[in-house]
Amino acid sequence: MIFYDFEVFKYNWLVVAIDVINQKEHVIIDDSEALEQLYCEHKNDIWVGFNSRNYDQYILKAILAGFNPKKINDFIIVRGRRGWEFSSLLRKFPLNNYDVMQNIDKGLKTFEGFMGNNIKESSVPFDIDRPLTKEEINETVKYCRHDVEQTIEVFLERKSDFEAQMGLLKMFNMSLSNINKTKVQLSAQILEAKARSYYDEFDISFPETMRIKKYNFVVDWYKNIDNRKYRINPLDEKSKKHQLSCEIAGVPHQFGWGGVHGALEQYHGKGYYLNMDVASLYPSLMIIYNLHSRSCNPQKFNEIVELRLEYKHAKNPLQAPLKIVINGTYGAMKAKTNPLYDPRQANNVCVYGQLLLLDLIEKLEPYCQIIQSNTDGILVKLNAKNDKEADEQYSLIDDIAYEWEQRTGLTLEFDEYREVFQKDVNNYVIVDHEGKFKSKGAYVKKLNNLDYDLPIVNKAMVDYMVKGIPVEKTIMECNELKEFQQVKKISNKYLYILHGDKKLNEKCVRCFASKDKNDGGLTKIHATTKSSAKIENTPEHSFLFNDDVNGVKCPRKLDKQWYIDLANKRLNDFGVK
Repeated sequence: MIFYDFEVFKYNWLVVAIDVINQKEHVIIDDSEALEQLYCEHKNDIWVGFNSRNYDQYILKAILAGFNPKKINDFIIVRGRRGWEFSSLLRKFPLNNYDVMQNIDKGLKTFEGFMGNNIKESSVPFDIDRPLTKEEINETVKYCRHDVEQTIEVFLERKSDFEAQMGLLKMFNMSLSNINKTKVQLSAQILEAKARSYYDEFDISFPETMRIKKYNFVVDWYKNIDNRKYRINPLDEKSKKHQLSCEIAGVPHQFGWGGVHGALEQYHGKGYYLNMDVASLYPSLMIIYNLHSRSCNPQKFNEIVELRLEYKHAKNPLQAPLKIVINGTYGAMKAKTNPLYDPRQANNVCVYGQLLLLDLIEKLEPYCQIIQSNTDGILVKLNAKNDKEADEQYSLIDDIAYEWEQRTGLTLEFDEYREVFQKDVNNYVIVDHEGKFKSKGAYVKKLNNLDYDLPIVNKAMVDYMVKGIPVEKTIMECNELKEFQQVKKISNKYLYILHGDKKLNEKCVRCFASKDKNDGGLTKIHATTKSSAKIENTPEHSFLFNDDVNGVKCPRKLDKQWYIDLANKRLNDFGVK
């Protein structure tokens, strides 16, 4: 397995490749023959990079094919074209490329920041209009080596994704070259999808099993052909989503062409709560109501879902690869370049799910309080004051749910909770009688090494909601600087970051609130308008620490009160008064 990264300039290029099996590093600078030798020795191995599916593999292939790497670099970066479009000659050099980057990632530097590692940029500009000096080459090699090492760290954090993808290839006897494909591309191949053209995107139907009376105006909204559009102005992708906003069971709701969403905002309550999630909602709807993509083999999909359930119940690790296929299918039905593309069926799956969930809400409403409804579940509060009353009401609701399950063919999974803190449908903490909790949302989600932003505020909020620990205690007693980090990265829409009046070389920084009034704030300069704007949610006074922060203790100038105030402000959003 080879981990690699290319750096390309106008007159120079280099690659750092680390062979982790043989523990050997290769540094190649402007030497296409050495690169060809490395490729020939390892062309049957797996090459791993970050964003290598879109960039590095094509730089490698272009050099092997005799092209100037700067030309394909600009073709991809400046012109925004896909690497494979550059030349058909690139196909002569097959590569088992595995990309650890996922489509939601903000970039390798952001991950380096979250992990607490050094995020300083190289001082060598990529648009330098002359050959690099020896010192600049050495610095670039150091910078490139660091990125390869960080790619290895990200790979190890996501090793289960790689193992699942490898498991998928083995399970379906697919060649190793398919390791370069995305999950939805693999799903299409496994489901034997053949691309077709469709012109009936909004020719939707309705589930015959639904029994909606009180809220039938929602069904009428979908039946109205004037509502069959994704945005208010279909010709403007930036216009607002076209959806129905209404009140259902005393809760503000939105229906449209995504999942249903409804929640009591800034809600906090104690009592007896039931969370009812529909098991595998979208795959189940596809199977029960024959809503598969019309471009695939539906029987194959059904068999994979059934086999995955068997493996899941048996705790067989082979369930993970199958989950990739199942979860990738719905999204692929809306992806125009995927053979599974079938927007009508995707819309049907979505509408069926929303209306059948509305059906359930309508049946539950007289007997409990609806707290939240989302794409595949409902959270309700029982009208009970003690365990005996709760048991009686649980039995009643279970009967209603059973009738709904028998009628619709779907299955509900129940979880009980005792306390709810809810900002909105996408941000909440719900706690059971044992103190175990479920959380969702940017402020309270469970963090990991690749998602570690403002961790002290997250911990302070959750500890308050789950354990009753004052936020002041959590924050004041913490002395690890990394726990207070904010990692901020600007997009290509901006030229650079200003820290006070100082222009920074880095486009990704790690900042902390400062007591020192001489420390400036962070602003970003727009590439087109040259206007400045404050970087979102950053302190008025901040200091930067872009070196390795792991194990570093808090300096005296760290303004812990800023974090306390932020935690209390966010708690207020969750209904804490």
